Amino acid sequence: MSDTGDASGGANGLPGGRTGSARENRSGGGGGIRGAALGRAPVPLSVLDLVTVGAGSTASDSLRTSVAIARLAESRGYHRHWVAEHHSMPGVASSSPAVILAHLAAHTSRIRLGSGGVMLPNHAPLAVAEQFGTLEALAPGRIDLGLGRAPGTDGRTAAALRGPGRLEEGADEFPRRLAELTRFLDDDFPDGHPYARVHAVPGPVQGPAGRPPLWLLGSSGFSARLAGELGLPFAYAHHFSAAGTIPALDLYRESFRPSAVLDAPYAVIGVSALAADTDEEARAQVLTGALSMLRLRTGRPGLVPTPEEAAAYPYTPLEREFVDGWLANIVHGTPDAVADGLDGLAKRTGADELMLTANAHSGAARLRSYGLVADAYGMPTTVSAAD
Repeated sequence: MSDTGDASGGANGLPGGRTGSARENRSGGGGGIRGAALGRAPVPLSVLDLVTVGAGSTASDSLRTSVAIARLAESRGYHRHWVAEHHSMPGVASSSPAVILAHLAAHTSRIRLGSGGVMLPNHAPLAVAEQFGTLEALAPGRIDLGLGRAPGTDGRTAAALRGPGRLEEGADEFPRRLAELTRFLDDDFPDGHPYARVHAVPGPVQGPAGRPPLWLLGSSGFSARLAGELGLPFAYAHHFSAAGTIPALDLYRESFRPSAVLDAPYAVIGVSALAADTDEEARAQVLTGALSMLRLRTGRPGLVPTPEEAAAYPYTPLEREFVDGWLANIVHGTPDAVADGLDGLAKRTGADELMLTANAHSGAARLRSYGLVADAYGMPTTVSAAD
């Protein structure tokens, strides 16, 4: 779930107690959007996958792990699996969400799949409409199109992606591009419009077709307000902008206007969370992600370091302060401790869904974390139809 408000980009792209049975969020509307809280989870749980690449492994290894996570998530009742868009970052392999989602669709059968998100300023709206129309045709009724406003990278890389003259587009350009994308998805440009005879295919021009719901992503008030005004679901990047979570969700709810998509707000927050068998193991794994982020923020991006490297790194006082602050925003520890932390976060924010991102050096540790969280909540075990 990438930042939509910070042009510098970055890689990190509920009230109620526990009950013993599944329960749906029932505020109305939202076909394909609202999920069900399973087991003792306070709200629906989902996955945000950055396809991280650890030192000693490859992008191929990480993509195989993503398939394993998606299949586990589907079998344990996670509602959706999203992948982010990031560029020129050695520690992540999620530069092409649509390609990864097509691969995940081929290895799953029920779980919702989506982008968290596609950074719309990096792409022509028609190209996005065609990519996600294709995904919808491949996996009907299972695709989400989450959209962000930031580049998902540094300024130089953004310039290479977008081409000359487009890096400094004003904030008002995003709503225009969003409106254009929506019209391509619905194939409803008015007569006389320059694109009235341009059709996104696969799409409605070929006959009745489903279309993925649009989500706006954000780490600031801009997309929160816009999502509310348009009556769209909203996903906030709590995992790297925790201080703004409650103000952004309040703004979204205050700005919300019912639409054909939703008759009441629906807000997801991205949460860094990692469960392990012991507190010490969890701490060792999340420290690798913290060091990786420190290096990224100080212009030294690389593969996610090993736990041994992260433990031995000679942190300066300022670096230690950054790492400690980063770790304070990660829900980590034993499965019960993580469940307690998620319960508290759900209650404090009132989020309708928690989207968990497990950032660690080890793909096996990330995969195990999602299973341990499901165990802690007593989420059901099923067999994927893809088997």
